[in-house]
Amino acid sequence: MTRLVARGAWIVPLFFLVVALHQGKTTVDLQATLDQGKPATAEILEVHEENRVDVTFDWVSLRVPLEDGSVITKDKLALPHSLIPLVSDKETVEVRVNPGASQDVVITSIVSTQWRIAAMNAAIAFVAALLFAGGVFYWNRSLSRVGDPAQRGVDEPDPDHPARKVAW
Repeated sequence: MTRLVARGAWIVPLFFLVVALHQGKTTVDLQATLDQGKPATAEILEVHEENRVDVTFDWVSLRVPLEDGSVITKDKLALPHSLIPLVSDKETVEVRVNPGASQDVVITSIVSTQWRIAAMNAAIAFVAALLFAGGVFYWNRSLSRVGDPAQRGVDEPDPDHPARKVAW
């Protein structure tokens, strides 16, 4: 059973690696929209700011009219809780629009902070993946070389062991 758990533990570093890749892609997408997107002014339709510490899901809804007459509406564009005050008291914000991109609308005043947050998340998740992979590797290697410690050692209880003595 221990070997099965040790082999299954590989899912933890794999999870952190997937998180690192996702955040890395988000970083690249945010920067690409900032660099290649066209400037526009977005009307803020609604701002949701949660004042509970345990809930960090804040969002803003935007309506972005484009030069060609089309309109992009972003419903519930998620923002970190610390960045919501930068847009909550405004009626319009400057944005960059890159239609068809993964991150097609970014708020110009806060995108560099979002980019840094995503980059730091990617780095932390990658380090966590490496640390957990190292731990799981050495655990599996130990099990294959010397066996499961629960399966080896004492065949019968030691009557002289200090844990069996009664303290008076």
